Amino acid sequence: MPQQDTSVSIIASGHTRFGRLADSNLEDLIVDATRQALDDAGVGARDIDQIFLGHFNSGLVPDGFPSSLVHQADPDFRFTPATRCENACASGASAVFAGINAIRSGEADLVLVVGAEKMTANSTPEVTRALAGAGYQNDADEAALSFPQVFAQAARAYQKRHGDPLPAMARIAEKNHRNALANPLAQMHRAMSFEDCNTVSDRNPLIADPLRLTDCSLITDGAAAIILASPRRAAEFRRRVAIRAAVQVSDLLPMKSRDFLAFEGPRRAIAGAYERAGITLGDLHFAEVHDCFTIAELLIYEAMGLAPAGQGQRALHDGTVYADGALPVNLSGGLKAKGHPVGATGVSMHALAFRQLTGRPVGEARGGAGLGLVFNMGGAAVANFASVLEAREA
Repeated sequence: MPQQDTSVSIIASGHTRFGRLADSNLEDLIVDATRQALDDAGVGARDIDQIFLGHFNSGLVPDGFPSSLVHQADPDFRFTPATRCENACASGASAVFAGINAIRSGEADLVLVVGAEKMTANSTPEVTRALAGAGYQNDADEAALSFPQVFAQAARAYQKRHGDPLPAMARIAEKNHRNALANPLAQMHRAMSFEDCNTVSDRNPLIADPLRLTDCSLITDGAAAIILASPRRAAEFRRRVAIRAAVQVSDLLPMKSRDFLAFEGPRRAIAGAYERAGITLGDLHFAEVHDCFTIAELLIYEAMGLAPAGQGQRALHDGTVYADGALPVNLSGGLKAKGHPVGATGVSMHALAFRQLTGRPVGEARGGAGLGLVFNMGGAAVANFASVLEAREA
C-alpha cells in the first residue's frame, strides 16, 4: 500500500501591498489579507477552525490585544479561537508553525494564519528602539545595541575572520532591488547598481559602520495570510502546497554566550528541514530567506550549504542565487526591497512561496518550481524557522 500523506498543506494566500500605508491601520491590514485568503480558498469564515496571528508590536501600535482583530474580517469568525504569536522578527513563522501543530494535534482541519505589522506611524529612532527590545536586556553592553549595530558587529567580525564582505553585501542589495522591480506588492521599486550600493554617499550613508543604508531592510506596513489544511481537507482543493518539513531551532539570547558569526541556529534549522523533508540542497528550486541586513543573507548562504564558511560570495560570483540561477534567493525582493513588516514577514514568505509553487508567482517566476525553502529568523539568529514546501498535483 502507498504511504499515507500526513503533510499539512497551504491551500490559499492573501497579501497586501507592503510599504508606507498611511491610510491603513493594523486592523485594516489584517482584514484585507484575511479576506484575500478566504477568497483565494473559496471558503467561508465559518469553515476556519482556528486562527493564529503573528504580530511583534513592542509599542509600535497601541493594539496590545490584536488576535481577535481578525474577526473583523467577517461576522462568522465570532467565537473562533484566535491566538497571537510573538517571536521578534520570526513572529510570522511562529504563527505558521502554531497552525501546523494545531492541525497535527487533531484540533483543527482548516487554520487561518495572518501576519501583520504597522510600523511607519513611528519615527525611525522609535522603530529602532522598539526593535532593539528583541535583544538581550540583562547585559548593559548588549542592551545598548540597535540591530543595525548588532549586524555591523557581524560584518566587522566577518571581515576579520574571512575577509571583506562589503562587495558581496552590495551585490546582494543590488540583486534584491532588481527582483523587487517585478513584485507589484514590494515596498521599493528602485534599481540600485552595485556601485550605488557599494559606495558611501549622501544617498547611501553609513548607518552603523560598516553597514550602509542599502545594507538595511525597510520600515514597513503590511500583512499576509495563508490557510493551512489537514491532509483530509487539502484533498478538496485544486491548489495545494505541502509543508514537507517545518523545523524550529531557538538559540541563546545573549550574543556573548555563542559565536554569532557561526550562525549555528540557522544552520541547524535549515539542515534539520532538509533531513525531515528527505532532500538535499540540490533538490531546491528557490528560497525566500531573512535578509534583515545584507550580511545576514550572506551568512544564510553559508548556513544553507551554498558555500563553506567565509565563502558565501561564491554563490553570487557563480550566479547561483540570481533570478536566472540554479537556486534563486529572494525572488520577492526580500526584506531588503519587498519590505519587512516584522510580524508579517514569515507569513509573507510562505504566502509568496505558495504562489510560486502553484504557478501564480508574484513578481519574478521560477519556472517549473517544485520545492522551495523558507527561512525566517528572529533577533540575532535566536529564533530560527525553516520550512520546505512542495508543489502537489490536484
